[in-house]
Amino acid sequence: MAPYESDDTTAVADADELRAARRRKAARYVVPAAVLGVAAGTIGLVPAIADSGSPDLPEITAQQLIEKIAASDVQQLSGTVKISTDLGLPDLGGLESELMSGATPSGGEGSSADPSAKLTELASGTHTLRVAADGPDKQKLSLLEDAAEYSLIHNGKDVWGYDSASNEVYHGTATEGAEQREGEVPATPQELAEEALKAVDDTTSVTVDGTAQVAGRDAYKLVIEPKQSGSTVGAISVAVDAKTGLPLKFTLTPASGGAAVVDAGFTQISFAKPAASTFDFTPPKGAKVTEEGSVDAPEHSQQPKEEDFAKGLDGLNVIGEGWTSVAVIDSGAEGMPSDAKRGDMGDAGAMGSFLGSLGDEVTGKFGSGTVFKTRLVNALITDDGKVYVGAVTKDALVKAADSGK
Repeated sequence: MAPYESDDTTAVADADELRAARRRKAARYVVPAAVLGVAAGTIGLVPAIADSGSPDLPEITAQQLIEKIAASDVQQLSGTVKISTDLGLPDLGGLESELMSGATPSGGEGSSADPSAKLTELASGTHTLRVAADGPDKQKLSLLEDAAEYSLIHNGKDVWGYDSASNEVYHGTATEGAEQREGEVPATPQELAEEALKAVDDTTSVTVDGTAQVAGRDAYKLVIEPKQSGSTVGAISVAVDAKTGLPLKFTLTPASGGAAVVDAGFTQISFAKPAASTFDFTPPKGAKVTEEGSVDAPEHSQQPKEEDFAKGLDGLNVIGEGWTSVAVIDSGAEGMPSDAKRGDMGDAGAMGSFLGSLGDEVTGKFGSGTVFKTRLVNALITDDGKVYVGAVTKDALVKAADSGK
């Protein structure tokens, strides 16, 4: 079906007000702040869920559809979400998940039910989740695995994590003011859509491209595309429930083509009030229970505080604008020297050679360095210790590094 119309910047007038409204609503959708905070790495969510049919719906403009998302007031739901991500990273045999969670390959201290470790598994591969919500104080997310299940339950002040495979329980307390913070981490189609809409400016095209059916619901398709060349983002498509305004599916396709990098969507959804027992939890007999803060996690695995993150961004140098923005970080240390890349420095050289094999050596006015690539985010590490990173192509990174000289 042909697009209804093309709305560029005019489609996002009053964007600040709309974003504020969306953030106020965010806590009412699927998962609590406790879930979102530990699932910051899970923005790669779901192998494409087939749309069925193109329902005949009243025409709507891009601005009206954005306003519909902002006005959505869904507080109760339950359903199934399929999740996957394909960044094109090399298979490290599960080591990447252990490193992300702060665990060691040999096990180490901590609880397998700790959500900060468990939910990092969503950052790669394909997963199925069951989700339920009844307002801002009751949510449940269950990660279904082979012959096992991991559940994260938020009920009032309590947050419980339970890993059936190890019979371990994690108990924590919900953060005060969670409702205001939930919109800040993308972990559902709704949250992912909000993050995408933040990028809408005069470098962006926003259109309504027909209709679809997702999880048995009639939906409009909102398409967000960069106008600039040099971005690795091809297009973002959001299927928006025609009745409630809730985003049901989010798909990010790369400019290079091929399968989606990110695709998150419901395969089944109900807006009926979940049974109160859905959010009840009592540790099973014999389960090992770990209380929040009772185990000292490795320093690098601690979840960063919002204020610390903000401080880290102060003075950050950004080259370019919109979808081709490149962040520049000066590590203050020398990068990977050329002889290390060639393997001329013993063990260090072997490691350098291995890392170099994962990237492309480049040169320019800036000097020389190595570009490490995924299907979405790329980074240039120069030999003098600077890092250029963005959702841009290798050529765009080199151009940015040259412009910094």
